[in-house]
Amino acid sequence: MTRLSEHALQVLIGTRKGLFIARSDQQRQRWCVDGPYIPGYEIQAAFFDPRDPAKGYAAAHHPVWGVHIYGTNNAGQDWLPLVEVPRHSTDDDPSSLKMIWSLAPGMPHEADQILAGIEPPGVFVGVDQGAQWQGVSGFNQHADRAHWHPAKGGLAVHSVQVDPHQPNRWFAAMSAGGVYRSDDAGVSWQARNHGVRAPYLANTQAHCGQCIHRLLVHPAQAGRCYQQSHHGLYRSDNAGDSWQEISAGLPSDFGYALATDPRNADCIYCVPEESSQFRATAEGRLRVYRSVDAGAHWEPLTQGLPQKNVFVTVLRDGLSGDGLDPLGLYLGTSSGHLFASANAGEQWQLIAGYLPGILCVNAGHNSALPL
Repeated sequence: MTRLSEHALQVLIGTRKGLFIARSDQQRQRWCVDGPYIPGYEIQAAFFDPRDPAKGYAAAHHPVWGVHIYGTNNAGQDWLPLVEVPRHSTDDDPSSLKMIWSLAPGMPHEADQILAGIEPPGVFVGVDQGAQWQGVSGFNQHADRAHWHPAKGGLAVHSVQVDPHQPNRWFAAMSAGGVYRSDDAGVSWQARNHGVRAPYLANTQAHCGQCIHRLLVHPAQAGRCYQQSHHGLYRSDNAGDSWQEISAGLPSDFGYALATDPRNADCIYCVPEESSQFRATAEGRLRVYRSVDAGAHWEPLTQGLPQKNVFVTVLRDGLSGDGLDPLGLYLGTSSGHLFASANAGEQWQLIAGYLPGILCVNAGHNSALPL
């Protein structure tokens, strides 16, 4: 086991066969990878809590052993299952809980509150570090529910987030159902999909039903959000009231993964994929695209990434930034390769290869550990 006192930067890597942790110092040049933790489980989501970085959570699924949430109170050294999980009813039927797709910190002033998005679609609030879960009825019993429909990956809430500028404002995004926003801490919810293309719907201007792949609310500018949809990459400057497509200049309008620079609201990263029919890196090249002008122009970042015969998938949680200056970026592929950049994507290095297929990557400076 790596000495944590030497490695304060930690990257959680959720895979199809367990959780791994890549650790480094602030220079991010030398890495070690520990794991698997929670071996044998698919890890769909994981994070260290920014309100108390010694605490962390991971959503785990196994076809035999079921769905669980694991927690750590010592910055990832040990992971133990929580007593309860979010589910629509008390039984273990798939209609109650099929998968936990998203975990996120709750409101900043609620130290033990966490949010979860699940399949079948639902938003839940956990308290006492996830010992108890309460369904958010304003979302889970929404009148729009009849218009939500399964996509290729199921019908699930995959992006839940508290707005860092207005803690009573919560966001949830579904594949396929669209973006929803609550301005009263989850009591009531409204669809926020104006401007998002949906050629697969009978009503292409429908207020809900869009297939959203990823949603990010930016911490540097109030109202700034980004989303990758089934058709197009979009920006909002008014907290989702309307969306502007920013796909022009990319090799494809299809993809999953997004990451932001928390210091710069105009900086956005994405990984285009070929198409809905061929869900692999566009043109067989592993490229991270960056825009520094809020999507008006794009540039490919390729140095250190393979550029020939690379047909992998980068899933919606497969790209993450660490918030340091310069920004560190981490990219995980379906082939089990983890790439890192310590200079905002200008150069990349392989820090782990031949892991199980990577489902999620979550990076951050762990202030619970000394640098």
